Amino acid sequence: MSVQADLLLDWYDRHRRVLPWRAEAGARPDPYRVWLSEIMLQQTTVAAVAPYFRAFLHRWPRIADLAAAPRDDVLHAWQGLGYYARARNLHACAQAVAADHGGRFPDTAAALRRLPGIGAYTGAAIAAIAFGEQILALEANGERVFARLFGIETPLPAAKPEIAAMAEGLVPAARPGDFAQAVMDLGATVCTVKRPSCPRCPWQDSCVAAARGIAESLPRKAPKGEKPLRRGVAFWLRRGDGAVLLRRRPDKGLLGGMMEVPSTPWREAPWSMAEALFHAPLPASWQPRLGLVRHGFTHFDLELTLLAGRVAGDGAAATGEWASLDRLGDHALPTCMRKVVAHALDEGLPLAAPIG
Repeated sequence: MSVQADLLLDWYDRHRRVLPWRAEAGARPDPYRVWLSEIMLQQTTVAAVAPYFRAFLHRWPRIADLAAAPRDDVLHAWQGLGYYARARNLHACAQAVAADHGGRFPDTAAALRRLPGIGAYTGAAIAAIAFGEQILALEANGERVFARLFGIETPLPAAKPEIAAMAEGLVPAARPGDFAQAVMDLGATVCTVKRPSCPRCPWQDSCVAAARGIAESLPRKAPKGEKPLRRGVAFWLRRGDGAVLLRRRPDKGLLGGMMEVPSTPWREAPWSMAEALFHAPLPASWQPRLGLVRHGFTHFDLELTLLAGRVAGDGAAATGEWASLDRLGDHALPTCMRKVVAHALDEGLPLAAPIG
């Protein structure tokens, strides 16, 4: 084992975080817990994930339980974590492990990557932590730690191969899972994005960035372009009994498999009333509501105008599902659609002039 790995593991043994998915020191990690936490933690914080992890584990304590659950239940339980493709892949992966692997996860990163939703980092993290494979698991915290340790000034994401090439030689044959978790903890608690606590770092004496006084400026990042704006029109359609029309989005694509308030496609150009009504779920006396629903996705911002209408009869001709207002919470509505619901239910908003 290298001196640097020794120093880090010694530090980890004294300062490791207590996390609901992490095995106690010396205990064998549960691959199901490791996998579930790694999927949940993608692009999400530990604080946000912890209550979801506990709720999932209480509801589906084994992977066989999760595999047998209806997908809508899984999507509904995921609400608030975002990036809903992760939830669809989580369910598909559970089913694949249950059906094709006898309920046991493969024990190598290469085999794990063949499962739905498991990419290079996630496969490496599960393999290292749950099965002890000597492999580098490199996520955002690790990229920051190693960029500083080696003084790599190439901006991300171009620096990723350089960081990986220099870091993989530090992974010890013994305790590779603890090494991976130690790097995560170091980045989360000491080698932080702003104001890193260099005097507390076990690698301070060998850190190039600390020696140069540039730790806080690394890793460098390529400038981000401005996010494009897309626009759409959502249709708040009520039946005589007060029920609201919802429909399911296609499985593939953004928010796939989630429920939504029906809407037009989302595009850059504004919508005229005539264009929007071509996409209306049913003919109705559609009236615009004042204001916009705004939501930010990773790669674009969205503005939705709302059209409200009522339909006579039972609305059987509509494609979708009629939901009573007091049961809307039972449906897997993503955050942007919950904003649409809140906007539609705001009685203080008057009708607006027709769009277009």
